[in-house]
Amino acid sequence: MQNAIEITNLKKCYGDKTAVNNISLQVEKGTIFGLIGANGAGKSTTIECVLGTKKKDSGEVKILGLNPYTERKRLFEKIGVQFQDCAYQNLINVKELCEVTACVYKSPSDYFSLLEKFGLKDKQNAKVATLSGGERQRLFIVLALIPNPEAVFLDELTTGLDTIARKEVWNYLLELKTNGLTIFLTSHYMDEVEKLCDIIAIMKDGKIVFYGTTEQAVKESNQPTFEEAYEFFIKE
Repeated sequence: MQNAIEITNLKKCYGDKTAVNNISLQVEKGTIFGLIGANGAGKSTTIECVLGTKKKDSGEVKILGLNPYTERKRLFEKIGVQFQDCAYQNLINVKELCEVTACVYKSPSDYFSLLEKFGLKDKQNAKVATLSGGERQRLFIVLALIPNPEAVFLDELTTGLDTIARKEVWNYLLELKTNGLTIFLTSHYMDEVEKLCDIIAIMKDGKIVFYGTTEQAVKESNQPTFEEAYEFFIKE
């Protein structure tokens, strides 16, 4: 199977601190990949360097065969991005924000269908600032899917959602994967990672300390559950 994302010897330093230390990984098209680790492990910096929103010090990155630094316009027509911390104008409403986002792309998805899918149909005229934390999080996922992307990057996608809403989002993402979407996500919920991810990488101090399936993580760590396997690798 062809790779959607290829990262080779990626490195990023802040002064004498190495945030991302020569990591390499591949994500196959049509799969869900999870990058996990404790706060400060280097996950967010990795994603920012992969997307080209933060300048890397060295290494190579390809997303859908494109260089995110030199072919940004072509690339961002093909991908969607949802960051955990997003800020929008207080007075803009949900429908307006979706319309503005859709106007940027040549072949956007039907955002009305996405709003309905994520339980926001009745919030179209609500100001973004008035949404609850869970509603805002679902809106950010909708915005990431409006480009009708071939690959999407989701940072802590279900933070703030209740158990039922989380599982609804999981089911929709699995449906999108079946339709060929490549998903690169970060999460602090091990049940979410175990349910969704085909392959994971566990980061610690800027390095990848495990790369494989959740089943392989359990086996290699000799732990009874994936959550305990995760704890084993980040404390090792």
